[in-house]
Amino acid sequence: MPLSAGTRLGPYEILSPLGAGGMGEVYRARDPRLNREVAVKVLPERLANDPQALARFESEAKAVAALSHPNILAIHDFGKDQGVTYAVTELLEGETLRSQLGRAALPWRKAVEFGIAIADGLAAAHAKGIVHRDLKPENLFLTSDGRVKILDFGLARWAPSSPSGPDAPTLTQEGMIMGTAGYMSPEQVRGTAADARSDIFSLGCVLYEIVAGRRAFSRETSAQTMAAILEAQPAELASSGKQVPAGLERVIAHCLEKNPQQRFHSAHDLGLALRATLGGSEVARPLPWRWIAACVVVLALAAAVYWFAGRAKPIDSLAVMPFVNVGGDPNTEYLSDGITENLINNLSQLPKLRVVPRSLVFSYRGREIDPSKVGQALHVRAILTGRVVQRGDGLNIQTELVDVREVSQLWGQQYDRKFAEILAVQDDIARQVSEKLHLRPAAEEQKRLGKGSTENTDAYQLYLKGRYYWNRRTAAMLKKANDYFQQAIDKDPSYGLAYAGLAESYALFNVYEVLSPGESCPKAKAAAKKAIEIDETLADAHAGLGWIKMTCDWDWPGGERELQRALEINPNDGTARTFHGASFQVMGRLDEAIAEGRRGLEADPLSLIISAVLGRYLYVARHYDQAMEQLRKTIDLDPSFVDAHLYLGLVYEQKGMFTDAIGELRQAVSGSGGAARYVSALGHAYAIAGQTRMAEQSLARLQEQAKQRYVAPYDIAVVYMGLKEKDQALKYLEMAYSDHSCWMIFLRVEPSFDSLRGDPRYQDILHRMHLTP
Repeated sequence: MPLSAGTRLGPYEILSPLGAGGMGEVYRARDPRLNREVAVKVLPERLANDPQALARFESEAKAVAALSHPNILAIHDFGKDQGVTYAVTELLEGETLRSQLGRAALPWRKAVEFGIAIADGLAAAHAKGIVHRDLKPENLFLTSDGRVKILDFGLARWAPSSPSGPDAPTLTQEGMIMGTAGYMSPEQVRGTAADARSDIFSLGCVLYEIVAGRRAFSRETSAQTMAAILEAQPAELASSGKQVPAGLERVIAHCLEKNPQQRFHSAHDLGLALRATLGGSEVARPLPWRWIAACVVVLALAAAVYWFAGRAKPIDSLAVMPFVNVGGDPNTEYLSDGITENLINNLSQLPKLRVVPRSLVFSYRGREIDPSKVGQALHVRAILTGRVVQRGDGLNIQTELVDVREVSQLWGQQYDRKFAEILAVQDDIARQVSEKLHLRPAAEEQKRLGKGSTENTDAYQLYLKGRYYWNRRTAAMLKKANDYFQQAIDKDPSYGLAYAGLAESYALFNVYEVLSPGESCPKAKAAAKKAIEIDETLADAHAGLGWIKMTCDWDWPGGERELQRALEINPNDGTARTFHGASFQVMGRLDEAIAEGRRGLEADPLSLIISAVLGRYLYVARHYDQAMEQLRKTIDLDPSFVDAHLYLGLVYEQKGMFTDAIGELRQAVSGSGGAARYVSALGHAYAIAGQTRMAEQSLARLQEQAKQRYVAPYDIAVVYMGLKEKDQALKYLEMAYSDHSCWMIFLRVEPSFDSLRGDPRYQDILHRMHLTP
């Protein structure tokens, strides 16, 4: 009789029934030793004393225990208690493929994704000499987090040559028919020996059913179905009304060959063929079988020629596409973004490889991509894609590396690990990609590629959250980023990247006026120096320190040295290029600043901040029409980006287009939540436009804000310049000099201060800042 809740089998406490079949009953149970829930499978009462059933039950347990693969149900334990034999497996949440098919048809791409996962699992089983022999939708489980699991190895058989189970019983004999009608291979129907190619036939039946919405060999009786398996061909997929790529039809047809020798020789080969179908989108009718066989031979020969003739040629360009956050939980978005960004950064260390920058690939975030089209658009030879699922302390990462020119998979892997292993997984992905691209990095480069910044998973997770918020670049987001970087350091005081992130967030506190320079600059400098002390090759740390030396210390040669070092380490670092352009601008080398800004944009074409800053360089150089064009392009990329509206407003103002200027600057004030820097620019525009009362209101707003939080004296000086109150403007510039306000570094070149150029007091400030020609 069924087990009731509260019953104990060994250490396991039965909680509730999950399901029952002809060969077993499955229960949800709890393992109090590890405080986790598991699934417990027992033989039904009618088979409890059947020696053959007991032997098959034990055989299944041994078969599963011999395997360890993310697409195969994992077994934890096996035992006997109170006369009941039981097996303990991982507890799955979701439904069988049969349940899914009974509810709705599935698109062909989903069929391919399922087929790849099943083929990978079968390949692992076949490598151990284990043949499933009963593959069908009832034995394929779709977990709620998007994975596929192969269940029920009750009819599994060790191949005679397998070293994995030489003593395992072979429970069937020649002439015995084992399997499920409709999914058995012809050799199973005949009762002859079934090897790995039998599972390939069964998987072909499953794929056909997913795609067509009907079984490949469905007849009124089991006898008629088995006869059809031996003699009939399945109806063409086109007759089902489904649009399916011709490549997928050929793959399924190759699985369903009557002669095992004419099928795919291995599940691994089948998986590669399925992956290749995702690279194309042609839809066509099936081709004659003999023509298909000839094509297979030709393709095999072509592949061999390509492998032997071309394998030594490295692939020198790659796009790491944004990893998909499966489930779309915004609380785990930092993880998929962070893994993508870290892989971009790590692989960029390889000097022979051009890696597409973050901003460009992130424009594809949330979109379904065609590898060929993406490769052509980004001018790369290969793309790396991935999917991430986090459930508690479990992590599933699926990756695929595709040669977009050849439309073929170079490598693919599924990692089903604990979250604590995320660093090792990322290192492995980077090394595998390097190997499959045939880059042959030098020993030092390989060491750098696999180098982990921390062994502390908690610290790494906090760092990813910090980078996630830092990239959003507002005052509120920078404060959150700063908190996460500091927490990461608290977890691991030797974490160089976390110190670099902390330095960069404190450095931008000055720009976004989160804290006064007196508070933020010492902390920024200390964090940057600590990061470099830990790892001198951190480009981010050198770029951050260069910016800090410029904005906090007015140490122009020191800033230049650090920025040059950052660009030596990573010439494609768009942020370092932007900072370097600013250093040229500070010294009045405006053409060089513009050239560096363009190089930064070439390295990172869709970076909003780099694009807007190039517009500012053009504005400062008085190339107003070019500046307008550049800033309008930035706004086209993202109409909500406030700095583009700020700089465009400044350009309009210099051209005398005051209505347009005020309109842009109002948008900047609104978008920034009324931040002082934007209120200051709007107040100046009001004053220049003759709207004195509105300018004075902006000034009063700044002075009121200064009572609540830090407002740079420079911002107030800007409004006084618009009002033509030079004495007041110079008074606040002196305060900004004492304060080391960030924007003081551009005093020599900022057009808003042109009317002060001849004033000795203004020249004295420049002299003390070492900014005089």
